[in-house]
Amino acid sequence: MQLTTNPASALWGWTLTLIALLVVAALPAAAEEEYFQPKAPMPEKFDWVQMTSLEWLKGELISMYDESMEFDSKEFDLQTLDFDDVQEVRSVGVMQVAFEDGTIAVGKILIDKETIRVMGDEDREFPRSELLSITAGAPKEINYWSMKASVGANLRGGNTEQVETNGQINLIRRTPKNRINLDYLATFNRTDGDVAADNQRVSAGWNRYFSKRFYWSPVNGEWFRDPFVNIASRWTIGTGAGYEIIDTKKISWDVNAGIGYQTTSFDSVEEGEPDSANTPALLAGTVYDHELTKWLDFLFNYSFQIVNEESGTYTHHLETGLEFKLTSILDFDITFIWDRIQNPQSDALGIVPEQDDYRLVFFFGLDLK
Repeated sequence: MQLTTNPASALWGWTLTLIALLVVAALPAAAEEEYFQPKAPMPEKFDWVQMTSLEWLKGELISMYDESMEFDSKEFDLQTLDFDDVQEVRSVGVMQVAFEDGTIAVGKILIDKETIRVMGDEDREFPRSELLSITAGAPKEINYWSMKASVGANLRGGNTEQVETNGQINLIRRTPKNRINLDYLATFNRTDGDVAADNQRVSAGWNRYFSKRFYWSPVNGEWFRDPFVNIASRWTIGTGAGYEIIDTKKISWDVNAGIGYQTTSFDSVEEGEPDSANTPALLAGTVYDHELTKWLDFLFNYSFQIVNEESGTYTHHLETGLEFKLTSILDFDITFIWDRIQNPQSDALGIVPEQDDYRLVFFFGLDLK
């Protein structure tokens, strides 16, 4: 029996075979593109971060704190990454790495899902679950500091000449185990040539962390001045402790409490009355920060003091509002400020100041980290 071959069927078969070979040949190239890997074992030029989606970012690792990583991407500028979404990190530069037990290791880092390898004077490996913070750079003083300076103004002319300026400075020195802050807030107002407001507040504190959430404040202090509530100067110094109730990428909330001592000099007093007051003080406060979106934060900062009657019985300071991130370094803030003194001291004319002072302030801020 003689077999014959259909030419059309043979051509179709060869076509399918050729298509299959081309598909198989293309698979390695496609896989290589999808599962890109930077040069192993460690990079030579950029820091690299791999997300759990298997995507890689190259650039510069700035820091990791409160489960949030700041990474200056070569292509996408400054990014804030949830550390839970970070699968792998390879650094080209030296990092300071702090752990919950107080250990601080310095060197290049290689992080995977389970471990952190720090390659410095010695090669050490730690569990990723014990990581507290990462700070870029060798231990140099400049790497510890960040600052935000904000200013606002209100000018009015015509029947009433008015100039009001508002300023705020926040300075922070942060190391893996310590945080020192210095804050200044001021409002000045001159209306028709006369001073209508002179409110200034300087606060400073030192927090030493014993774990991710608990910290001790060996010393903190505040200086306050506002002649319009009959306070020429008020000094408060204290000590205390704090705890971070919530510590996530988008929300941080901590509470603090302590004891202190306060001395107040009054701007003027009635004849025969003391011109100053001294008192022990009970100090407490809370700070809440909620990242509503990548460009909008809600802030709430409240502190109060319980003192003797001559010093006001109860005083508090509240700052709350919205922070709009216009660029990586420029912010626009809308801040509501409320100061209260339960029992203000009367002045030389016997006039008792109002208990409450309110201000709604608009700031443009320069945020340098």
